[in-house]
Amino acid sequence: MAEKMKLEMVTPYKKVLSEEVDEIIAPGIVGELGLLPGHTPLLTTLKIGELTYRKNGAAFHVAVNWGYLEVEDDTVTVLAETAEPADEIDLARAQAALGRAETALKTLTPEDKNYRIMEAALERALIRIQVAGKKVR
Repeated sequence: MAEKMKLEMVTPYKKVLSEEVDEIIAPGIVGELGLLPGHTPLLTTLKIGELTYRKNGAAFHVAVNWGYLEVEDDTVTVLAETAEPADEIDLARAQAALGRAETALKTLTPEDKNYRIMEAALERALIRIQVAGKKVR
């Protein structure tokens, strides 16, 4: 069994990272996924959430916004709509997005077509703020 696995993370805009890692915890659509070297092949959907990976004893955090995760031959490929490592998140921008989403949700009803859009925006902002607070120092 391999001691490390390759983590490849890409968005439609750029390659976010390519690392040899020890462990990955990802926000699967039906719950958190824990992945270690030697994991069986897998293809799943990701939801808005925090992806954490460990490398040489240190934990790194990434805010992901929907996507797919594939495990094959000790390579984990994450294709996400957006993915922001903790140290790249603009906290002020995330807090502003949170405020806009909260304000919009106060004026909308669940029947409004924009309600779910604003709910997702709120969830993304909360995750980005949470992840930004976990920057490696």
